Amino acid sequence: MEAVQYKETAEFLLQAENERREVLKITNDFPDMTVEDAYKIQEQLVDIKLKQGHRIIGPKMGLTSRAKMEQMKVEEPIYGYIFDYMVIPENGSVSMSEHIHPKVEAEIAFILGKDLEGPGISGVQVLQATQYVVPALEIIDSRYKNFQFTLQDVIADNASSSRVVFGSRLLSPEQLDLDLVGVTLSINGEIKDLGAGASVLGHPANSVAMLANMLARKGEKLQAGEIILTGGITGAVMLSTGDFVSAKFDGIGEVSFFVKE
Repeated sequence: MEAVQYKETAEFLLQAENERREVLKITNDFPDMTVEDAYKIQEQLVDIKLKQGHRIIGPKMGLTSRAKMEQMKVEEPIYGYIFDYMVIPENGSVSMSEHIHPKVEAEIAFILGKDLEGPGISGVQVLQATQYVVPALEIIDSRYKNFQFTLQDVIADNASSSRVVFGSRLLSPEQLDLDLVGVTLSINGEIKDLGAGASVLGHPANSVAMLANMLARKGEKLQAGEIILTGGITGAVMLSTGDFVSAKFDGIGEVSFFVKE
């Protein structure tokens, strides 16, 4: 792909997000697109948002379960970015009219107390650098029709980033065995899925370590104060107007939101 195509494709995906409009996967037009091409499109998309005045809250990881990685035939997860306009207050409302076909999954977020720069970062180093962990619900909303996409498509689309709700309780990671934290995701009081922290690459800290090492290839690092979504502990569940969504995290707390029209 040529540089001009990166920007044009990013603008196309951003327009789909702004218009809440499904589009066909971009690899239909660019069948030879590489993962590197996809991240360059994502970089253009992120740059456009920054120039529009939005601020990055922190990065997010996707495809962090072994099952998803095998399904997508990849050796490592993917990443994208969460912006300030995506953050919904705890117990607030997510609007269906601002989405195409949103799904929700429960995650553990890390708030760094100091910078992390790869390569060679380990999960132990991540825990030492982490000031707090917090429960989170991420709303993903792929811009692609019927959630049909390749790995390159979803990377270019900023890893389906849409909205996020953070819990209000901040805990030191030293207080918890994060791999053993059990999580239940409920909608309207009915448990829809459950899991444990270990489903995220064996331990959520491993997800942050892998992210730091992936960013190091571009000469970038994780920075103190960033909030990092480590990947879904539960599966992604479709949302509908009127839903009340809540997730309970053993030893960490609960986080919830409503879905309005």
